[in-house]
Amino acid sequence: MKRAFVTGGSSPIGAAIARELSRQGHHVIVHASRNHTAAEETADGIRRDGGSAETIVLDLTRVEETQKRLGEVVESEPIQIFVHNAGLHRDMPFAAMEPDDWRAVIDVNLNGFYAALKPLMLPMMRTRWGRIIAISSLTAITGNRGQTNYAAAKGGLLPLVKSLTREYGSRGITANVVAPGLIATSETEALQNFDQLASLCPAGRPGRPEEVAAIVGFLASEASGYISGQMIAVDGGTS
Repeated sequence: MKRAFVTGGSSPIGAAIARELSRQGHHVIVHASRNHTAAEETADGIRRDGGSAETIVLDLTRVEETQKRLGEVVESEPIQIFVHNAGLHRDMPFAAMEPDDWRAVIDVNLNGFYAALKPLMLPMMRTRWGRIIAISSLTAITGNRGQTNYAAAKGGLLPLVKSLTREYGSRGITANVVAPGLIATSETEALQNFDQLASLCPAGRPGRPEEVAAIVGFLASEASGYISGQMIAVDGGTS
């Protein structure tokens, strides 16, 4: 049993990823920044199904605090599967975007990856096996009105994992990006143009969190050991 850490595990996609990794036999650490109740519900569900899970509450924008806490987590045993699913968006036209709107989105989506992964790397390297998976977005591929900050943050994940691949591939560590398109969650289904967006997808429907989790599960497995530095879109053919 390996240990897996899923940031943003309180979200629908994060919860689906956590459940998938548990089904593969891993102990899952479900992260939340504020919604601890949702993270606990995910962990409780995993345990009821016979899996192993725990939760952790961290503000990933507090880099030193995050690294200290996670450093303590890996003192006894390494985390070998890291999934950065935590995300934030503050959508508005670029001309109206305030500095805090820009920084906040970059801090969670991109800087949060650094904050959480940095203390995990050396213990992971010593095992000579690791899986690093960043959850990006279709917006990082196509761009989108009102999401320049989000596109920049999510887009930065691909060159990041490509560089990690070159640095640590020889140690059995892979790093990849998964880019979901329109996924049916309570948040997206509340959009006024949700049905229109779904109809524009070549698949003719939105995706499900479990479909994103299935790709993450594969990339976290032994079978994906020769796949690294890649972005895989889960968007029904939109990109």
